[in-house]
Amino acid sequence: METISVVLSVYNEEAKLGRTLAALHWADEIIVIDNESSDRTVSIATSYGAKVYKAKNNLMLNINKNMGFVKAKSDWILNLDGDEVIPAELAQEIKHRVLNSNFSASNKQIDGFWIARKNILFGKWIQYGLWWPDRQLRLFRRGNGKFPCMHIHEYIEVSGSTGQLVEPYIHYNYESVHQYLMKIDRASTSEALYLKELHNQINWHDVIRYPLSDFLKIYFLQYGYKAGFHGLMLSVFQAFYTFCTYAKLWEMGKFIEREVSMNHVEEEISRAQREVRYWLLSVKISQTTNVMKKLWYRMVRKYATYR
Repeated sequence: METISVVLSVYNEEAKLGRTLAALHWADEIIVIDNESSDRTVSIATSYGAKVYKAKNNLMLNINKNMGFVKAKSDWILNLDGDEVIPAELAQEIKHRVLNSNFSASNKQIDGFWIARKNILFGKWIQYGLWWPDRQLRLFRRGNGKFPCMHIHEYIEVSGSTGQLVEPYIHYNYESVHQYLMKIDRASTSEALYLKELHNQINWHDVIRYPLSDFLKIYFLQYGYKAGFHGLMLSVFQAFYTFCTYAKLWEMGKFIEREVSMNHVEEEISRAQREVRYWLLSVKISQTTNVMKKLWYRMVRKYATYR
């Protein structure tokens, strides 16, 4: 029978950590890396039998996650955050497919597993956009995986083949706008530093083009609009996150001045309007069952795109 260690890197998670750890009673070992928490995080972790290690609260959070991977002693490692929960169904699947001695010969060649993440945002499970199925590589053989620590939104890299589990885990994500703004501040700083290291320099149109592109991709292309008002708000939030990233990149460049022609701004806004119009018409085309309306919308979309 193979064993499993669960590794968490946490900071001030007293409100959620107990729920996460209570669902891990089946694990052989729980490793908690505490990133200089000032609340009851450490005492809660120890009350559930976790091995707690202290670490500096690095901006690049994945450094401390890798530290936890090194501390783990089991055959397999499951990486979680303090606001994520493993449901009983997923725990059973992990035990059956990974820890069971009857593990099939084909699965024995797998060194890591992707798991779908069920994101609960502002009280609602979001089943569209980048929030579902949002597969993450979180389960891997010890010694075969780690974070590259180059980018805040990166996946664990596994040296070997990977498979996929059926059952999802739950991510109790943002529960307040304040929480979102606090996390976005940290994440956008890390993202801007990454862009700076790539020698990216901000252009004036980036502050219009990239936020809009993210909004259109998530709200229209990835069907965020099907999530109702939540989908609209989250798409705008994502655009705001992108805007903050480029604003911080500008700040890191000492707020360098750029010449901005009013004619160029007008052209950029007109281009943006055409993009929005294109996607609005695309949704109408997909939603209508009237053949003549579909043809009409297609003609209008073509005109709106190329005029």
